[in-house]
Amino acid sequence: MHSLSLRCRGIAGPAALWIAVLITFGCTGQAEPPALKTQVPRGYQQTLQIQTDDRVLSFGPFVGYHFKPSDPKDLTRLSLICFNEDNFYTNDLPENATLFTGGAVFARLPAVQEAAAGRNRITPVFFSEAPEAWKDARPEPQEAFVHFHSCYDANGPVLYGFWIRHVGEAAFTYDMGGRVDESSPLHHEVMPGPDNDFPRIIEFDKGPASDRQSTAP
Repeated sequence: MHSLSLRCRGIAGPAALWIAVLITFGCTGQAEPPALKTQVPRGYQQTLQIQTDDRVLSFGPFVGYHFKPSDPKDLTRLSLICFNEDNFYTNDLPENATLFTGGAVFARLPAVQEAAAGRNRITPVFFSEAPEAWKDARPEPQEAFVHFHSCYDANGPVLYGFWIRHVGEAAFTYDMGGRVDESSPLHHEVMPGPDNDFPRIIEFDKGPASDRQSTAP
């Protein structure tokens, strides 16, 4: 890079500018898309508090997602918007680009099994491993609601949560910012419109560590 720059000395005006551009592209391959400023619509939140019959549950936050209740007094149906925060989901689009809109419907999974909890904050259960009763609990149209994300309380994940419908706002490869390849069930191509290829997955969320009860003796 430095030797190429030295060869450009003595060239002035537009020619020097174009050579500098060509050198930049030649050295880096492809310029990274510039980051965008996140434009969160009014009323959208990253964390919700939901009152059930016997307790208060939390939902969120998780990377890039913001939710808005359809009715401030009714949290059972939400609108959503998902941004490419820190290029977490793809490198095809700029940082903070809008990836998805869609909706979410509150539900309780049948108690045929307990909520899964592993070492990490989120424990995934893919449809191939999930009880049929859980998959059958999806709202209509079932082919659109293929992603469940749980709520949590001070003890960890619960069977309450939201079935989420994703609508692509752009074309991109969903590969977790290059962290997964085509062999991963998460990897897929997104096109504008309903994302019927979104991973069939149920995620149990323990919540941020600061929100959980201490397990120290």
